Formats: sequence, C-alpha cells, structure tokens
Amino acid sequence: MSMTTSMLLNNSFDHNIDKIDQVMVELDHFRRQTERLDLMNKLHGRMAGVLELSGMIEAYSVWLMPHVEHELIGYNNQVRAKKHLFCSGHGPKRRSIIAFAEELLNNGDREVHAYISEDGHYAHKWLIETAEDAGILIILKDETALNIAEINLINESLLILVESLRRALEYEELFESARKDALTGLANRRVFDERIQGIMDGARRYKRSVTMASLDLDHFKQINDNLGHQQGDRVLKQVAGVFQQAIRTTDLLVRMGGDEFILVMDDTSQENGRILAERLCQAIDGLEIWADPQTKLGVSIGMAEWEKEESLEQWLERVDDILYNAKSDGRSRVNVS
Repeated sequence: MSMTTSMLLNNSFDHNIDKIDQVMVELDHFRRQTERLDLMNKLHGRMAGVLELSGMIEAYSVWLMPHVEHELIGYNNQVRAKKHLFCSGHGPKRRSIIAFAEELLNNGDREVHAYISEDGHYAHKWLIETAEDAGILIILKDETALNIAEINLINESLLILVESLRRALEYEELFESARKDALTGLANRRVFDERIQGIMDGARRYKRSVTMASLDLDHFKQINDNLGHQQGDRVLKQVAGVFQQAIRTTDLLVRMGGDEFILVMDDTSQENGRILAERLCQAIDGLEIWADPQTKLGVSIGMAEWEKEESLEQWLERVDDILYNAKSDGRSRVNVS
C-alpha cells in the first residue's frame, strides 16, 4: 500500500470517527432533551388534575422533590389575597422555616435572588408576573443554596406552573362564594369538610400533633335580642377579625354557623394550642361588648389534641363535650381534655 493510499485511509477513518462522535453528541443531546420533555410532560399531567391553589403548590412540590430537595414551597399573590405554604418539615424546625418563608413573602422585596436566614435556611425567590398581576414564589432549602442546574430546571418548569396557578386562582375566585362565609369572610363548613381529613392524614404521616378548638360566643343571643340583629352581625364580623389576626397562616379557622367557630391548629400540641386559645379569650373580653350592664360578650373554648386512633366524628364529639364543660364551668374560659 502506498503512502498516499495509507494517508487517505487514515483521513477517511478519522473523518468517520469524527462523524460518529458528532452523532453521539447529538444523540446524547437528544436524549437529554427527551428526558427533560418527559419530565415537563409529567408536571403537566400532575397539574392537570388539580384545581385549588393549595393542591397546586403541593403537587408542584411532590413533582420537584426528586430533582430538587427542598423544605418548603410558598406562593403569595397580594393582589388577589392568595397565599399558600407547603412545608415537609415538622416540629421546631418547621416553625422556623415557615416563619422565614412568611417574612420573605410579606416583606415587599420584589428582587429575585437568594436569601439566607440566621439559622441556615436558604431560599430563592421568583416574581411570577401575568397580564393582570404578579405573585411571588419561594423555594426554601436547608443548609445549601440552589445550584445552577436546579435553578434552570425550576425556571423551565415555571412556564407550566404559571399557567396552572392562573387557572387555580380563577377557579378559586369562581367558587369562593360557595366556600366562604358570606358575613364574616371566614371559611365555611364546606372548607372544613374538604380539608380536615387531609390535615389528619398529614399529621399521621409526618408524626405531627394537631389540635382542634371549638369556640362558642357567650351571651351572643342577648346581643341580638337587646341590640338588634344588625348589631349582632357587626359583632360577628368584629369577632371574626380578632380571631383571624391572632391565628397563623397554616391554621384553619371556620365559621360553622351562628356564633360557633372551629379552629384547627396543625403541628400544634394541646399545650401550645391552649396558649393561643387563652389569648383569644382575652381578646374577645377586651372588645368590651355589652348586651346590657350585667351581660358582656365572651367566648368559651373547648379543645383537644387528636389521638391517632380517633375518627373525625369521635374527635369532634370529644371537643364538643369539652366545650360544653367550659360553658358549664362559668363561660369565657378554655377547657382542655
């Protein structure tokens, strides 16, 4: 074989090798694109079956967790007054994470960058803008910040999440009147029925405490009889406002009807729940609402921590019995199991 022929064969071989390398690079690029497309399609599918904002944020967290480990995802839309936090932690750490997230969602800072708390929680914030308004999304990790690959994945997924959140907000606005108490603006019995089993399931899964309080106003009938039903309605609005300001975002406060309310405190022991309940009693007493010179508005509260073997009906019945004892023991007080 001549030198020229040998060189031609070597050049041809090298050229083929280069073409094979190029094909392999293109195949690898195609494979990664296909995997990413499949991942986004899974997110589409997961979001398609969810209607409410709370379920949307939880579904997004479940989808994201295998790819970006995180402690919390939170969303806040101030224009539409919609906020939800989904946290997988529990105990004191959970409370610390939620407090940090609340601070970031409410501080008015619209810069998009990373944050770190004093106790080592890292968070990244995104501003999600639509034609009508803007919301803030935060993803919070423990002990390490998001890396570039994780941020790129989240940025890509936001195209799907934004459309899903818009749909969730429209759905909630459309059906909110059916789930909100018309007088006080609090959640109604329907919301309690929808959410309570999920709260109980979460408490069992993550071994968290959950405490329920039944609140019943004292001497409200005399308010209505002596001052009129219009004044009674104003009192209920005022009381609901006091309750709403005192509770946490993660608590579920429901007007069950009339002057009866239910408060469900997730990740809260009976002991800690009683501290809040005592504050609620004091706050209602501080309103100084009198039906007559001898009859003052108050609130009686019966509360109990859920025992894991209890059904919802058994738990409600136990809390109701404790409330009855609070009424019998002199009203305007907190009784526990």
